[in-house]
Amino acid sequence: MEEKIIPNHIGYIVDGNRRWAKIHGLPSYEGHLAGYNTLHDIISASFKHGVKYVTAYVFSTENWKRSKKEINKFMGLALRSLTSDLHIFDDSDIRLLVLGSRENVKDNILKAINNAEKRTENNKSGTFAVCFNYGGQLEIVDAVKKIVDSGVPIDKITVDSINQNIYSPEIPPLDLIVRTSGEKRISNFMLWRSAYSEIMFIDKLWPDLNGDDVTDIINQFSLRARRFGG
Repeated sequence: MEEKIIPNHIGYIVDGNRRWAKIHGLPSYEGHLAGYNTLHDIISASFKHGVKYVTAYVFSTENWKRSKKEINKFMGLALRSLTSDLHIFDDSDIRLLVLGSRENVKDNILKAINNAEKRTENNKSGTFAVCFNYGGQLEIVDAVKKIVDSGVPIDKITVDSINQNIYSPEIPPLDLIVRTSGEKRISNFMLWRSAYSEIMFIDKLWPDLNGDDVTDIINQFSLRARRFGG
C-alpha cells in the first residue's frame, strides 16, 4: 500500500456561513458563529493528519461592503479568537499568524493581533494563518512597494524578492486550496502562493464541514499527480 501524501499547507476558503444561517432561519451572526466553531474543528483535524500549515480566508478587503451590524458581530468573533480563545492555540502548541492589511481595523483588534502573534510565536506543532482584511492582489502590491522602498532597482526585482516580501514570508506555497459552498472560484485568495496548488470545491456549506471531510480531502489530495509544470 502506497504511503499517503499529506499536504504541507492547506488553505481553506471559508464560504457559506450566511447561507447556512438563512437555511436554518437564523440571523447572519449565527452562521458566522457556527462557522467559527467549525473552523476550530477543521484546524484541529488538519493538524492531526500531519499538515504543518493551515490557512483560513475569513475576511476579505471586499467584506467591508457588508452591513455595519454584521461586520461588528464578526469583529467580535475575531476579538474572541485572539483573546479569550487564544489558549486553544497554546494548548495545541500552534503558532497563530494574521495576514492582511492593517488599514480600517480597530486599534483594539490590532493590539490583540500583535499580542496573539507574540504569545504563540514559539509554538512548534503547526502554524495557523488567518487571512483577515486580506486581498491577494493587495498582498503582491504591498510586497512590490516594500521592495521599491528598500531601494532595489526595478530590473532587480525577482520572484525570490517578492517571495521574501509578501505577508509572513515564512509561510510556504499552498499545496491545496479547499473552498466550500459549491462556489468554484478562489476570490483573490493567496494568489502568489497558489501558483501550483491543487484546488478542491466542495458542495457543503462551511458550518457543515467536519473531521471526516478533512480525511476525505487529504485522501483525494494523495491521489493527485503534481507536476509543477513539468
